[in-house]
Amino acid sequence: MKKDLLHTPEGVRDIYSRECAEKKVLESRLHDVCKLYGYNDIQTPSIEFFDVFNKERGSVPSNEMFKLFDRYGNTLVLRPDMTPSIARAAAKYFEDHILPIKLCYVSNTFVNVSKYYQGRLKENTIIGAELIDDDSIDADFEIISMVIDCMKNSGLKEFQVELGNVGFFNGLLDEAGIAGDDYEELLSYLNEKNYIGVEEFLNSLNIDKKIAKVLLELPQLFGSVDVLEKAKSLTSNKESLSAVNRLLHLYELLKIKGYDKYVSFDLGELSNHRYYTGLIFHAFTFGTGEPVVSGGRYDKLLGQFGCDKASIGFSITIDRLMAAISRQNIEIPVDYNGTLIVYTPEKHVEAVKEAEKLRNQGINVCMIRNNENKISEQYEEYAANSQLSDVIYIK
Repeated sequence: MKKDLLHTPEGVRDIYSRECAEKKVLESRLHDVCKLYGYNDIQTPSIEFFDVFNKERGSVPSNEMFKLFDRYGNTLVLRPDMTPSIARAAAKYFEDHILPIKLCYVSNTFVNVSKYYQGRLKENTIIGAELIDDDSIDADFEIISMVIDCMKNSGLKEFQVELGNVGFFNGLLDEAGIAGDDYEELLSYLNEKNYIGVEEFLNSLNIDKKIAKVLLELPQLFGSVDVLEKAKSLTSNKESLSAVNRLLHLYELLKIKGYDKYVSFDLGELSNHRYYTGLIFHAFTFGTGEPVVSGGRYDKLLGQFGCDKASIGFSITIDRLMAAISRQNIEIPVDYNGTLIVYTPEKHVEAVKEAEKLRNQGINVCMIRNNENKISEQYEEYAANSQLSDVIYIK
C-alpha cells in the first residue's frame, strides 16, 4: 500500500481515541442547551443543489464551495453553510405553521477555503439553532441567551459575545445611495479591517460628508454599551437609530439574567453572509483567532424560498471551540464506564456468558483474547484508551 494513501486531503483530519470521545461529550453538552430551550432536531442532506447557496442567497462565495454534478447535469455542492439549508427545509415543511418553529442540528459543513492554517478546516462540525417566524426582540434575547448558556456549558470561563446590527450600516448606505458593486467593495474593505482602503474608497464617491464621516468612524464603534449612545449621536437616520435602539433594548433584557457581563458591542461587526438583516453577533474566547460562534437575524432569506418568515439563529464551530478549550487547559471529562474482559481460548464460553450478564446490566463490555506476549499493564492501557474503567481476566 502506498504511504500517501494514509494521509487526508488538506484541511480535513481524522479524530479518534480520547479526542473523539471529548468531542462527543462537548456536542452533547451544547445539544442539551438547545433541548432545554425546546428546540427540535432536524437533519438536512450534506449534498444540496448549488442554487440553494448561490450569490442571491448571500451565502458562501461560489469559489469556496465543493461542487459536483449528478447524472442529469445538475450542479450540486457539499453543504457549505447550514442557514440556507435550514431555510430551504423550513420553507418546504413549515410554510403553513402559524406559530414559531424552533429547530436545532448537529451537522458538518464543507468550505473550500483558500487559506489553510491551524484552526481553519475545510470540514467542520457545526451545532446550531434556528428560531423561525418570530421577528420580536424576545427572539433575539432567547438566541443570545442560548449562545451564552452554550459557552458556559462547554466549560469556558472567559468569553465575550460581540453584538452588532447591520441595520445601522445599511441605513447609512441607503441614505448615501451606495449599492451594488460599491456596497460589495466597501463591505470587503470593512471586513478586511482595511481602514485606509475604506477612507480612499469613500473619498472617491460623491456622498454626503457627514455620512462618510460616520462610515469612517464605524470601525471604532466598539466596546461597552456606552458606544451605542455615541452611535446615536452620529446620525439621524431612522433605520440606523432603530438598529441601535434595538441593541439597547436587548441589553436591558440580558441584564435580567445577569448576562450583560458577557456582551460587548461592535457596530462595525459585519459579515460576508449577505442574508443578515438585523442583529448580528460573534462569540470569542482565548486560544483561537476566529469566532467560535456566529449568527444573526435573516428576515428575508426564507422569502427567497417562497416562505416569508422572519428568522434568527446561531452556529457553533465545534472543532474551533475544542481547540480553544484545549489551549485554555480546560478538561472535558470523559465517562469511563465499561469493562474489558481478557480471556484465554479455553475460557471463551465462560467469557461470553460473563459479557452477556454485564451487558444485560447496561455495562459496556469489550472482549479480547489473551496474548501470552502481553503484560497486564498493556491491557490496562488498552482499556483506558477505550474509555473502559475495569479489566477482568478469565484464565
